[in-house]
Amino acid sequence: MPVYWKAIEHVPAQEILSHRVVWSLAVALGVLALRRQWGWLREVSRRPAILLPFVGTAVLLTVNWLIYIWANNTGHIVETSLGYFINPLVNVLLGVLLLSERMRAWQWAAVGLASVGVAYLTFSYGRLPWIALILASTFGLYGLIRKTAALESTQGLAVEMALMFLPALGYLAYLGTRRAGSFGRAGVGVPTTALLGLAGIVTAIPLILFAYGARRVPLTRLGVLQYAAPTLQFLVGVILYDEGFPKARLIGFGIIWAALLVYSIEGTIHQHRVVAAPRLDARSPIRRSSVGS
Repeated sequence: MPVYWKAIEHVPAQEILSHRVVWSLAVALGVLALRRQWGWLREVSRRPAILLPFVGTAVLLTVNWLIYIWANNTGHIVETSLGYFINPLVNVLLGVLLLSERMRAWQWAAVGLASVGVAYLTFSYGRLPWIALILASTFGLYGLIRKTAALESTQGLAVEMALMFLPALGYLAYLGTRRAGSFGRAGVGVPTTALLGLAGIVTAIPLILFAYGARRVPLTRLGVLQYAAPTLQFLVGVILYDEGFPKARLIGFGIIWAALLVYSIEGTIHQHRVVAAPRLDARSPIRRSSVGS
């Protein structure tokens, strides 16, 4: 994503956002058409309240996307990565407090260690990292609502984009009347037009997969696993675009990576125990005796 948006950084963030919405709706409707999944519309017509959560997710996506694109294209990729490092902690907090999910002792240790790393990174900024905080909070709430919403991933994305479509299309039409839009305008170039047009695919596929996975993975686990994405964003910002990365940030990121290692090892050990337990139980003569009686 950072590389993609950087390629069209000369286009204003709000225009890129509008193209993301318009073309993402086209992609979502195309996927639904290919899969012939229209039965859910009858359920929505009978129970319109199903759509209410998606009003909230549409607003959260709008804020998240706009801030992310603007920050990405104005030299704040490392700070956006900090936002997505904080985001899994928000997911964990929401999962424990609102969904009654439980974590094992070493999972708590990993999350605590990651919290120390995020706090260290936050304070090393010397100022309130508002970009990171907005990205973390909006996407954390988005994940929570989508996990509990009635529609599956592609259907939900289509609804969100439909709710955002008219404002986005209206803004693009306004730019067109002023001959200020970048899409197809002479002098802007074919690559820019192509990248804006393909924004729907770049946007829709990750969101569909995220929503699909979020409904099948405990929010506490999803939260920690999401550290992979900001790590990649961080590397792009530092290595490709030469954003500053002093020693203090290296220490903070190192703490978080250590937390990921703890979580991964604990998860692997726990999974082996879960798989092995039924086999051991089936071999137990005590269990066979109790069942027979």
